[in-house]
Amino acid sequence: MRRESLIVGGGPAGSAAAITLARAGRPALIVERTREAADALCGGFVSWRTIDTLSRLGIDPDALTPARIARARVFAAGRSGEACLPRPALAVSRRRLDTLLRARAEALGVAIEHGVTVRAIDDRHVTTADGARLDADVLFLASGKHDIRGSARPATARGTDPTLGLRVRLASSPSLRRLVGDTIELHLFDRGYCGIVLQEDGSANACMAVHRSRLREAGSPEALLRDLARGSPQLGDRLAGGWSSIDAIANVPYGWRTDQGYSGVFRLGDQAAVIPSLAGEGMGIALASGRAAAQAMIAHGPAGSGGWQRDFSRSISAPLRRAGAVWALADRPWTAALLPFAARVPGALAMIAAATRVPATE
Repeated sequence: MRRESLIVGGGPAGSAAAITLARAGRPALIVERTREAADALCGGFVSWRTIDTLSRLGIDPDALTPARIARARVFAAGRSGEACLPRPALAVSRRRLDTLLRARAEALGVAIEHGVTVRAIDDRHVTTADGARLDADVLFLASGKHDIRGSARPATARGTDPTLGLRVRLASSPSLRRLVGDTIELHLFDRGYCGIVLQEDGSANACMAVHRSRLREAGSPEALLRDLARGSPQLGDRLAGGWSSIDAIANVPYGWRTDQGYSGVFRLGDQAAVIPSLAGEGMGIALASGRAAAQAMIAHGPAGSGGWQRDFSRSISAPLRRAGAVWALADRPWTAALLPFAARVPGALAMIAAATRVPATE
């Protein structure tokens, strides 16, 4: 059976596309590899602009969490600096966010098939792990950081010392709430950084981007965490209560984006562009791309995908470039040590935060 719209991936990007299509009366099928919403490796930060996008999709931000993130704090070389964000943000687990987005999509009539792993994509033809073939007039590729044979991002985007994503959960405690509070923290260290924020259940999400060479020197993710705790008293205080098992994903191509458009194929979220995670705008790109791609499909049909992909690539080039410049500063010890001082300059951190947001969409 051929479908009008097939969406590979039921995360924020795929759900946003499905919701937008359903509101226009256009049928869609989501195929999702997990059997239920999982706590995917993600920083969990939702910017003020992304809150607006969620509201447009019919998601009440207070249903995600009533708490708000008001400030950002930067640590490097034993120093710290903090400032207010341009507008309040929030932090939420991917399990909570994905659950509400998928429920919204299903309430609008979207079909979701869970536990379906896509092995290969050829144009708009999808082959699943059990050998089934799914065909569609339009394919929305929203598989996040997971590449699929036939549509993988180029290996050259990873660089010679690729970046790995690591994530641990820190159990809720009075000391952790006191230390982190209503801030998003960025701990900078040699060849990497760690973002920490409290989520809806009071636990903290500690997400790291680390060059492979630094992890190799440490010997293992566990050894790296112990090294970081010893080298930074502030980070050590936050890790002191222990952590959950370590989730990891290899070779994250931060800074990559595509402007290659193919008729009837829309690449969304991390399959369209990967912003350095210290910007906290990954979910912003996912939701904005899903919504905008679906709008292009509604307005122009399958033929609108190529033009949309190029336009979307241009619209996010400046935020990606600016986030990459900040990452380059954070990646070098002698310049990273200056960033806490820069954070104390009135308006500086707010300006950087605003400059790395995805452009607003109607």
